[in-house]
Amino acid sequence: MGEINRALISVSDKRGVVEFARRLRDFGVEILSTGGTAKALMADGVAVQEVRDYTGFPELLEGRLKTLHPKIHGGLLAKRDNSDHIRQMAEHGIPAIDLLCVNLYPFAETIARAGCNLEEAIEHIDIGGPTLLRAGAKNWEGVTVLVDPDDYTTVLQEMEKSHGGVGANTRFRLATKAFAHTARYDGAIANYLSSLGSDGNRTAYPQTLSLQVEKVQDLRYGENPHQTAAFYRDGSGGGLADAHQWQGKALSYNNIGDGDAAVALVMEFAEPACCVVKHGNPCGVAVGPDLLSAYQRAWAGDPVSAFGGILACNRPLDAQTAELMCGQFVEMVLAPAIAPDARSILAKKKNLRVLAFDDGRAWRRGGWDYKRVRGGLLVQDFDQTMEAEADWKVVSERAPTAQEARDLAFVWRVAKYVRSNAIVYGREGQTIGIGAGQMSRVDAAKCGAAKALDLGFELHGAALASDAFFPFRDGVDAAAAAGVKAIIQPGGSIRDAEVIASANERGVAMIFTGVRHFRHG
Repeated sequence: MGEINRALISVSDKRGVVEFARRLRDFGVEILSTGGTAKALMADGVAVQEVRDYTGFPELLEGRLKTLHPKIHGGLLAKRDNSDHIRQMAEHGIPAIDLLCVNLYPFAETIARAGCNLEEAIEHIDIGGPTLLRAGAKNWEGVTVLVDPDDYTTVLQEMEKSHGGVGANTRFRLATKAFAHTARYDGAIANYLSSLGSDGNRTAYPQTLSLQVEKVQDLRYGENPHQTAAFYRDGSGGGLADAHQWQGKALSYNNIGDGDAAVALVMEFAEPACCVVKHGNPCGVAVGPDLLSAYQRAWAGDPVSAFGGILACNRPLDAQTAELMCGQFVEMVLAPAIAPDARSILAKKKNLRVLAFDDGRAWRRGGWDYKRVRGGLLVQDFDQTMEAEADWKVVSERAPTAQEARDLAFVWRVAKYVRSNAIVYGREGQTIGIGAGQMSRVDAAKCGAAKALDLGFELHGAALASDAFFPFRDGVDAAAAAGVKAIIQPGGSIRDAEVIASANERGVAMIFTGVRHFRHG
């Protein structure tokens, strides 16, 4: 058990530090501190010795040089069980430092501010802090290292139980966390500096990209049982990594991928919405005046494919809707919150995974999307774009009616989340046929129409969305023959004139958005 007699505290994030230091003093711990931290502690009545008095060396270079001194680093690096180290410490008057509490200048927060320039960023690169942390963490067998205020309580509780000591397992865990902290910090600096162009302005993507993610859990297997897998948190906050699982079996690799896609889709809608996702594709999506109605219509959109799927809602799940869900076989249910009476109902199906995610901000927030390929990493920003109706261009002779415009807006949002080539048929806020992942667009149109007819939906008067342009008129011919009366697509084909002519011949209203939404997985 590593006894704590002397601590060095120097923090940028001062959450809880005064109370932590006060409790250390109650254990009889001598406290060393620097600059602003020392002032904050002394102002609150906590006795500390400033590092400059401890080392006999003043802070220099506008505070850039404070802790880089043998009396500090010797006290952290010396092995407590090495007689030669102990002899040298005694010879040079270097007491041991048993606890190090340090977190670093807020570099990431600084560069995130509008107007931050290179000079300001450079001044927020911490030098002494990372050096201290690496020294203390390297010598974890003798030093307890803290970088996170959330760990203060754990350390104090251990000291309480052991009369002033911290166990080896905790010291090792905290040292690992410290190295991760400095790696993330150095990565942020490298990302920023390598993103600066010759004119000093930041480019969208850095020349060197450093990523750090934290494991949430090991998974039973990957997409298939012969593949291993794990789930990691990227630090951006929210999303399924921070969702609360109320019940059910452990999440699988496919559950997480499908769940993320399902939530992203329903969060596109302002009104109550529900969707069912199967193998990465939505098979039924609907909006309604309330969640119950949205769920009923989404399930009815393709109850055959929905079997064993993933359900997502954009409203808190109520008991009435939960009762209906229990009548179906699904793998997982996701909602922003699960009402207590709904939880009681869903608990009847003990294997059903039930998750409450945050309010959806993670799915609305921008950021980068990553795809690993052999030998490299593809990086792009998330597709957060959704075209406003005011930006639509009517290219047909007939403009859509008000109802058709509403239907077009609905199916266009859904098409964004369907694997390309993607065709979505819908009417009055409900999908009635989806053609996904086909190699040709006309086949996607035929698949979606066939699905609708198999399920007993009437295609006459339906709206259709195509995630990218029609390269030939055959897709429009097939849709119009099935009864579609309004089509929305990006446009941009060299044969747009032929495609528009097909719409005009059949009295179909056609919208060009000017933006495509490929989704290749």
